[in-house]
Amino acid sequence: MTSKIFTRKLSAIALLLISTQLSGCFPAVVGGAAAGGAMAADRRSSGIYVEDENIELKTLKRLSQYMDKASHINVTSYNRIVLLTGEAPNEGQQSQAETLAREIANVRDIHNAITVGPASSIGDRSNDTYLTTKVKTRFLSENLFPANVVKVVTEASVVYLLGIVSEKEANDAVEIARTTEGVTKVVKVFEYTN
Repeated sequence: MTSKIFTRKLSAIALLLISTQLSGCFPAVVGGAAAGGAMAADRRSSGIYVEDENIELKTLKRLSQYMDKASHINVTSYNRIVLLTGEAPNEGQQSQAETLAREIANVRDIHNAITVGPASSIGDRSNDTYLTTKVKTRFLSENLFPANVVKVVTEASVVYLLGIVSEKEANDAVEIARTTEGVTKVVKVFEYTN
């Protein structure tokens, strides 16, 4: 994650936190229709939504302080469950990333999908972004479930699906992702509704 994106996320969270101090009606003050709309379509509470952003920022900061510069690690938090993806140069660094993430307040669980090996290339990362977009676009076009309830993360052509979903929604999401050209594997990191 570039420092520019990190700064934007940090600014957004700061704005959200300041907004809560200005008004007791948090969702109405969130900073516009886009942020409010994203939270409204999400099955996480607004507090957990913000906490997930906070967990990601804190974990990324901690990783940047203690990890080898040869590592390329992404952090995704959904309902306080952290998914670590990317590459570490050795097993010690792979394990260290998980240990550092576990030290962050309010993290419920960790899914460590970091592979041991050289950092991915810009081309590989661009392809992963493209695959994520393809899967999300298919979620919208198939219209089998609200597309915003499933978060898509792609690393090395492996698609990770996160969200709070029903069993049918999970099965539909997996089938769509699995049959998207270029996807080599699908990993579920779902929590199921009753």
